[in-house]
Amino acid sequence: MPHHTPLIATIVTGLALAFVFGALAHRLRVSPLVGYLVAGIAIGPFTPGFVADQRLANELAEIGVILLMFGVGLHFSMKELWAVRGIAVPGAIVQIAVATLLGAGLAHGLGWTPGAGLVFGLALSVASTVVLLRALQERRIVTTERGQIAVGWLIVEDLVMVLTLVLLPAIAPLLGGNAEGLPNGAPSSLDVHELLLTVAFTIGKVTAFVVIMMVIGRRVIPWILHYTAHTGSRELFRLAVLSIALGVAFIAANLFGVSFALGAFFAGLILSESQLSQQAANESLPLRDAFAVLFFVSVGMLFDPRIIVEQPAAVIATLLIIVIGKSLAAFAIVRAFGHPLGTAFTISASLAQIGEFSFILAALGMSLDLLPTAGRDLILAGALLSIIINPLFFWGLDRLKPWLERKDGHHEAGQPAEETPSTEEEPLPVTTLEGHTIVVGTGRVGKRIIDSLATGSAPLYVIDENEEEIKRLHARNIEGIAGSAATLLEAANPAKAAVMIVAIPSNFEAGQVIEQAREANPTMPIIGRAQTEPEAEYLTKYGATAVVMSADTLADTLLATYRATLDSARPASDG
Repeated sequence: MPHHTPLIATIVTGLALAFVFGALAHRLRVSPLVGYLVAGIAIGPFTPGFVADQRLANELAEIGVILLMFGVGLHFSMKELWAVRGIAVPGAIVQIAVATLLGAGLAHGLGWTPGAGLVFGLALSVASTVVLLRALQERRIVTTERGQIAVGWLIVEDLVMVLTLVLLPAIAPLLGGNAEGLPNGAPSSLDVHELLLTVAFTIGKVTAFVVIMMVIGRRVIPWILHYTAHTGSRELFRLAVLSIALGVAFIAANLFGVSFALGAFFAGLILSESQLSQQAANESLPLRDAFAVLFFVSVGMLFDPRIIVEQPAAVIATLLIIVIGKSLAAFAIVRAFGHPLGTAFTISASLAQIGEFSFILAALGMSLDLLPTAGRDLILAGALLSIIINPLFFWGLDRLKPWLERKDGHHEAGQPAEETPSTEEEPLPVTTLEGHTIVVGTGRVGKRIIDSLATGSAPLYVIDENEEEIKRLHARNIEGIAGSAATLLEAANPAKAAVMIVAIPSNFEAGQVIEQAREANPTMPIIGRAQTEPEAEYLTKYGATAVVMSADTLADTLLATYRATLDSARPASDG
């Protein structure tokens, strides 16, 4: 058996170093994304030691891009965008334009072509989904007005970037680059008429793909998922989700000439309308996370750290565009729309970084001969530095909270207090229930428990990450909160609860929840669920009073049914 295995070496080394540096970044209260990029730098060609196979890393990164874009489509919410369309749409477009002009200006000063300036500016204009959502979730402001504006703003940025990924290859010759499928790949061989035909042909292929996806895919993809779900095989369901994501992306690229990214985005978008979208997101998450990490590692491998020493002025200028130029533009736009200072500062801080789409766009610009190597390095340096310092912006906002509240109170004197957003995290709404039952999880197990307990006299409080499920429970007059139970348990008032049932399948999160609940209420009975004996021991160690093992429960139910069947058959046989 050959031992020369560059694929295995690249995956193992990339993931192992990503874990080490990611854990270190988390310890330093910095986004793990920084650690993943540093891991890539460590195994890249510009640092000493082991050098991973760049070609293989790029192919693995392509899968990461597909799954990242699939996740973007899966979580795309037209409802959220529509709710804040008045500011998110014009605000994001104007902010993208300002950042792009600033980036193009810096590119011009560095002697780059206009095409390089356009790609560079666009890459600096879009914020990281991972970093932004994490910052909002940590402060529990995702569901507030300013949180919804930030999310809507991000959705518009993502849509603009998706459109850019589609059109950039078609107009690359006009910008001084090349495009696949064009004569000799040379811009000189094209006239304006031919270029317009190329753009029209590209738009036509994209339109055909979108129409087919919306007409056929909208029926076929959900049907496949529902059929697979009814088989009862979790393994098949997970395989179906991944096959749809990767398969649609592959078909889009090979039959329609559409990018992998756009194909995956539409696959996720179609699935987001299915009732099984949440389950699809959960089942694909582990593989999405793994390949997303490899994507960031592969991006880090491309980064040449020497640019920080050789072109410090350009690095600083790039960073200032990201954290100052974008932020000031967003601040001015939000204030121009009449929103309070707290909202304006929160949006500005949220957008003061760049991430996933910036890397994807930089890679596309390089492949089209539009963006120079220095441009990619500046984008990577700006991403690393902006993600590292972004938490400082929110720390500063927390310190400014009293002043902002006074200013907002002065300018919004006629506005109800709850409509004036603050810059710090929202106070967690703790339930007033006492003697209640806390149920964590609304999956198949959790739903049956809730439906059974809802008919009793004891009040219920439910925690689950699925916001739609919590809304449905609210409609039934059952209290609950959407989000991670590990961070929102306090809202359930566990100190005054009578019993807690942890029905989520994630043993790791269940252990965290049980540990917190036991600290809050040392005498409360806590019931957990497990698949194996080690999992049951783990939950018991963290404070579970009782743990129900699915295998034991299934065996007991089968035996009870067996005995009942025999009992019902005996009279007939005796007679």
